[in-house]
Amino acid sequence: MLVKTLALQLGRHGITANAIAPGFVVSDMTRATAGRLGRDFAEHQRIAAQSIPVGRVGQPEDIAHTASYLVSPEAGFVSGQVVYVAGGPVD
Repeated sequence: MLVKTLALQLGRHGITANAIAPGFVVSDMTRATAGRLGRDFAEHQRIAAQSIPVGRVGQPEDIAHTASYLVSPEAGFVSGQVVYVAGGPVD
């Protein structure tokens, strides 16, 4: 609701508001989570990839590409959206 509210309030000023909702992305945080679970990080990624429709875990570049698009002029008519960068929907 925050993104939608910002889009409604700021749109008249030419400002867009969007959010990125990442899924499993290789990072220090997911590495630490593997450690807390007592798993090797490669094994942790393999297990996570099994539940992701595209069959792989995300990379930081996946998020960066989405952010680059959202701040580009090409996304000037996109506002009030939450973009799920998670490799597909998961039940």
